[in-house]
Amino acid sequence: MPKPAFISFDGIDGTGKSTQCRMLVDWLATLRVPATACTDPGGTALGQELRKIVLFGREHRIGTVTEAMLFMASRAQLVEEVIRPALDRGEVVVSDRFTLANVVYQGHAGGLRPEDLWAVGRFVTGGVEPDLTLVFDAPLDVTVARRAREADRVEARDPDYQRRVQTGFRYEAGRRPEKYRIIDAAPDADTVHRHVRREVARLLAAHGWPVTEG
Repeated sequence: MPKPAFISFDGIDGTGKSTQCRMLVDWLATLRVPATACTDPGGTALGQELRKIVLFGREHRIGTVTEAMLFMASRAQLVEEVIRPALDRGEVVVSDRFTLANVVYQGHAGGLRPEDLWAVGRFVTGGVEPDLTLVFDAPLDVTVARRAREADRVEARDPDYQRRVQTGFRYEAGRRPEKYRIIDAAPDADTVHRHVRREVARLLAAHGWPVTEG
């Protein structure tokens, strides 16, 4: 029997990672690979409420530690309600963001200690972590131009903050090359999807799924 697999997509806003999540799940469906997609923060009724507060609740002044813990609380509920049950069923889970986002946005860019955020992340998820994280990277001017909606609280922060975010993602990806892959997100969506498919096919083959890049 194939082993379950957990894949997360991350990176700076505007790289198209959410689109790539949908494209990957659609591709897995054509291969009849059972997959569950989720969004972090969000993905549960409680998570959606927390997402609204932390990303769009402009009437609130939210400190960096509070912001980090709201994201963590949403993730804890997501693991309990969605991710762990799907893995227990033997499925492939595809998550739009996971703990890495906390480490980068509130740690590298926000001034909290990344190692503290990693520790809290391990606690709230019960040690659940992705088998593969694809980190989408593109020039900041490209990501801003691609945004097709009003910026949320985090996206609206100044360019220096966004540069720290990008540097943080690159640094963390470099620390764990066995689990993290940087994906050049500057090309068109179909080109990026081919790169995504190649990385995912390797992981799933290693987990016993009869999958090729195709």
